[in-house]
Amino acid sequence: MNDDQLLRYSRHILLREIDVSGQQSILNARVLVVGAGGLGSPVLLYLAASGVGHITVCDDDNVDLSNLQRQIAHHSDAIGRNKAESAASAMRAINPDITVQALTQRLSGVVLAAQVAAADVVIDASDNFATRHAVNRACVEYRKPLVSGAAIGFDGQVTVFDLRHTNSPCYHCLYPDTGSSDEMRCAENGVFSPLVGIIGTVQAAEALKLICSAGESLNGRLLLLDALNMQWRSIRLQKDTGCVVCGGIRC
Repeated sequence: MNDDQLLRYSRHILLREIDVSGQQSILNARVLVVGAGGLGSPVLLYLAASGVGHITVCDDDNVDLSNLQRQIAHHSDAIGRNKAESAASAMRAINPDITVQALTQRLSGVVLAAQVAAADVVIDASDNFATRHAVNRACVEYRKPLVSGAAIGFDGQVTVFDLRHTNSPCYHCLYPDTGSSDEMRCAENGVFSPLVGIIGTVQAAEALKLICSAGESLNGRLLLLDALNMQWRSIRLQKDTGCVVCGGIRC
């Protein structure tokens, strides 16, 4: 780290759980963020501010006026612009020293596999089950830690599937893929704007902790937030040994 970096990240370095070595790990890290909307916005801004060296953000959607109530990476002059590109501009403005790659298509197939394989941590900030299951399958295949979040109405949830460990559950263990398209979307059901900020910020925190091996991650625990009453609940998760996605993994 040079003198400017030592000053920029000094408040991290002062934390004994991070210190110089942990911050260097953050600077060297590659993180894949799927989604640059309500959850992805705080994730991306905090990762950039924290100095994650290489961030790839993927989103095929464009910024709409209705997004601006909660998607804080985007501003009014970004309406009509691709969300990944808009968020990348915001990240570069916060921290010009990091490398940001904006992918403007929905990831699938070999492209998704390549991006997951190259990442140290994957963050799912998407808003549909098809993407979540596809990302989970790739993370299982390449044994990458997956930080998963969701928010609708006043209800949010966040967890970590640390697939580097064979006893870790995966997203499919929690939500089996039934092929049903029946899912709740913000466009039809609404979402409390600070809720996505809270959940996305927790996702960013978990990703940074994984990168620098600080504390205990949410692996094996699901946090549920009722923002209307501001109450958190924690539920223990277990691997489904019969899971068709991760059940067959062996050391």
